[in-house]
Amino acid sequence: MYIGIDVGGTNLKAGLVNEEGTIVDVERTPLDFRGPEPFAETLSQLAAAVMERGGVEAKDVAYVGMGIPGAVKGGDILYTANIPMKNVPLEALFRKHLDLPVLLGNDADCAAVGEWSCGAGRGTKHFVVITLGTGVGGGMILNGKLYSGCGAGGEVGHIVIKQDGVPCNCGRRGCWEAYASATGLIRETKEAMERHPESALHAIAAANGGVEGRTAFQAAEQGDETALAVCRAYAEYLAAGLTNLVNILHPEAVALGGGVAAAPEHLLLEPVREIVARECYARHVDQVPRIIRAELGNDAGIIGAAMLGRAI
Repeated sequence: MYIGIDVGGTNLKAGLVNEEGTIVDVERTPLDFRGPEPFAETLSQLAAAVMERGGVEAKDVAYVGMGIPGAVKGGDILYTANIPMKNVPLEALFRKHLDLPVLLGNDADCAAVGEWSCGAGRGTKHFVVITLGTGVGGGMILNGKLYSGCGAGGEVGHIVIKQDGVPCNCGRRGCWEAYASATGLIRETKEAMERHPESALHAIAAANGGVEGRTAFQAAEQGDETALAVCRAYAEYLAAGLTNLVNILHPEAVALGGGVAAAPEHLLLEPVREIVARECYARHVDQVPRIIRAELGNDAGIIGAAMLGRAI
C-alpha cells in the first residue's frame, strides 16, 4: 500500500492507494499554514488518519508520496510560491511524527505520474500533462521516467509566447501562463466584455455570480460572436505553448487537465489539435502527438503522489 498526499492552495488531501492505483480511503482538511513544522505535523496526522480508516499499519505502507505546488529535491521543498516555504526539510519534519519514507514531487509532476500510471498516458514512454488552472503546470514522463531537472524542471507555464506581453506573477512578461491559464482566460473574457457591452457574456457572468473560466465557452455555445472570438484566441494561445513543447520533447501524447480542459471539444481540443498539427515540426515526419483530455480529474494528484516510486 501507498499513501498519496495532494497539497493544494486551500486544501490538503491524503489517500490510501493500493498496488493497482485505486484509492481505498481519503482524508481531507483545509490548509491552515502556520509554518513548516505545524504543516509537517498536519500532513503526518492526515496520513495516520487515512491509515486508520483503511485498517493498515505503518509496516504495510511502502512510502508517503506528496505533491507539492513548487520546486522540490529529495525530501526537501526548495520553494513554493503560494505557500511561504523555502529550503524546508519536509521529510525530516514529517518523520518526527510518523516514521515512514517520504517521496516529494511537484504537483503537476504527480498529476503526470498519475495519468501515466492509471489514466490517459497508460502504455506510453513519452508523455506530458498540462494542467490549466490558476496557473499552467506541466509534468513530463520521458523514456518512462519522471523528468524534473534539478528540482524545478517542468515549469512550462513560464515559457514566453508573446514578447513584451502582459505581466506574469513570475516577474516576466508574456508567459504562457498569463494567457493559457484559467486566470488568463478570465482576464481576456473581462476585457472582451468591456469592449462589447452587448455580448451575452454579461448575462452569463451575472447568472454565474461572476466571470469564470467557463463563461466564454458557455456564451460561445449560444453563438455569441464576442465569446467565440475569446475562445478562438484562447485556443491559439494554448496551441502556441503546446507546439513549443511538442517541438522540444516530441511526446507520444499530451493530456490536458484542470477545469478549462473540460470545455466543449469543438471549441477547445479540436482547434488546438488543428493548430498543433499544422505548425509543429513533427508534422514533417508524420508523427504529430495525440492531444487528449486527462482522465483522473481531482484524483490525479493523490494517485500520482502514491505512484511516484514507479517513475523516479
